[in-house]
Amino acid sequence: MVSIARLERNPTVKNEIQSKSFGRSIPAGFLTYPISQAADITAFKATIVPVGEDQLPMLEQTNEIVRKLNTIAQEEILVECKPLLSRVPRLPSVDGKNKMSKSMGNTIMLSSSKKDISTAVKAMFTDPNHLKIEDPGRVKGNVVFTYLDAFHPDSTYIAELKENYQAGGVGDGTTKKILEACLQEILEPIRQRRENYISDKAQLVNILKVGTEKSQDETNQVLSSVKRVFGLDLF
Repeated sequence: MVSIARLERNPTVKNEIQSKSFGRSIPAGFLTYPISQAADITAFKATIVPVGEDQLPMLEQTNEIVRKLNTIAQEEILVECKPLLSRVPRLPSVDGKNKMSKSMGNTIMLSSSKKDISTAVKAMFTDPNHLKIEDPGRVKGNVVFTYLDAFHPDSTYIAELKENYQAGGVGDGTTKKILEACLQEILEPIRQRRENYISDKAQLVNILKVGTEKSQDETNQVLSSVKRVFGLDLF
């Protein structure tokens, strides 16, 4: 139901192929990843999917598959979904060049240590022409301010900080310290909770087991309906 040509036209896939310099040596699993995503979504008949802006083409492809299968079945076997975007639908990587990618080392993880967060913030792209504190600085394209807009709780304070930065009078070291303090405060409880779960392996395995069993009960019903459409329900 999905052609290779359609997969290659997916904007997100095209960007990833370009950023990873695959050329025509595209791994099959990479190319078919949107189909795997569609399976994850449709298996639970999800109607609202929280995603980043770059994943919108994936949901569009999912809905194409849903419509095609329902047309073949002549009934509504699967349901279409809608995206749920946050207030900040896309965050740049710390280097400001690409989207965050663990393999490219330009991320801040929810599990990042205090040291990792500090290192990432210090490496963040700012304004290359803002060499001295008294130099006027650019806010647009400045990753530090992008993150401050996204995560700092006091928007009025950040607005004033921007004005001072643009007028000349605030250094990049100062803005990065403000951002680091903000991220450390946000991520500390998340990191602690994660460590608590990881420290109890038996509890963690049990959570995964219970979740898997519940998931299988739900998805097997959908799978049976799909198999029936293609005459595979006898196998």
